[in-house]
Amino acid sequence: MAEDLKKMYRTIMDDHFPPKMEISFVDRDRRQTLFYEKVTWTIDAVQKGLRYGENPGQEAALYRMVNGNLVLGETETIQPGHYLASDIALLQSGKHPGKTNLTDADNSLNILRYFTDRPTAVIVKHNNPCGVAQAETLEQAYVKANLADRVAAFGGCIAVNRSVDKTAAEAICGQYAEVVVAPDFEPGVMDIFSRKKNLRVIRIGNISRLQDFVGKRCVEFKSLIDGGIIAQWSFVPQARTRADLKPARCEANGKVYQTNRMPTDSEAEDLLFGWLVESGVTSNSVLYVKDLVTVGIGTGEQDRVGVAEIARDKAYRKLADRYSFEAWQTAYNDLKDPHRKAEIDVRVAAEKGGLIGASMVSDAFFPFRDGVDVGIREGITAVVQPGGSNNDYQSIEACNASDVAMVYTGQRSFRH
Repeated sequence: MAEDLKKMYRTIMDDHFPPKMEISFVDRDRRQTLFYEKVTWTIDAVQKGLRYGENPGQEAALYRMVNGNLVLGETETIQPGHYLASDIALLQSGKHPGKTNLTDADNSLNILRYFTDRPTAVIVKHNNPCGVAQAETLEQAYVKANLADRVAAFGGCIAVNRSVDKTAAEAICGQYAEVVVAPDFEPGVMDIFSRKKNLRVIRIGNISRLQDFVGKRCVEFKSLIDGGIIAQWSFVPQARTRADLKPARCEANGKVYQTNRMPTDSEAEDLLFGWLVESGVTSNSVLYVKDLVTVGIGTGEQDRVGVAEIARDKAYRKLADRYSFEAWQTAYNDLKDPHRKAEIDVRVAAEKGGLIGASMVSDAFFPFRDGVDVGIREGITAVVQPGGSNNDYQSIEACNASDVAMVYTGQRSFRH
């Protein structure tokens, strides 16, 4: 039975999806058609498409748009030929990509496009970021992103915005990953990656032009259980500079409530970093950021105070694991010495999971102050949220009482 289960993951599906696909939008006498072609790769002299879908046994196909231009109102699609995740060069395939590998890579790029000014690493697992970091070198960015949640990063997709050098490659090979996506790889790097035979190494040259995809939209499709389809334009975060962050302000109970202070330069940098990472996080979500590194990411919860607590708890657990790994190259949960565990616990508690001085990011408004109170108790110093709750005044009062800056984006960032 165990071997049968293992074979399931080695399965390669022969899909029956056609080589071409057309999607037409028809309004009276006007027809706008988008033309797609199926993507395959030559692996060991055989043409292969996606390995399988979300699970073994599900056929799947990747299509890229090759012609057509959809214009609805004042919005239009990204022009054909401007490819990213749908046009990849497999430099090392190992087990060639399945659907989840490509959707993880796609969401990595979705986040990465907003960060071009310095080396950045995004690690995605199950279509959610588990670690994102910026640094002076690519190696430093990767190490910080990995240590932000080393446990979740195991078997994830790593995307970077700089050519991978040997130092970064050695750091990446120190952990298990499924996919590495980069604009290029310096001489000798592929020899290093060859030690990981099942690692998919993907070159996407257009990563160097990721900035071109900021503000651009595509049509997203969601199929319903009965075959119906929901179509929507993709999300574009409007708050991308410090000037886009507005002081928290509202009127309630016949009074005007407003934040006592705006963020410092470093806080604003973290808030913007976190808000742009937030565009790739499944809702409901709350995350914490410090020094351009994600500290704790809470995803996919039904209540906002609950996800704020989950992100907090993850920050504590992941910092404990980081300290254990740095000191003894052992996961915290595998530490046998109770004294060592106790030392780490005391250190993490004193540092409040690394949340002291961190910034708090929420993809939607806080319906009550209990959400921001979670972060305030841990020592956060700044909050960014869309605003718009009837109880915004409660959150403003909570922040003012603790000298915490709060700003609004004026835009919700749900992702389902």
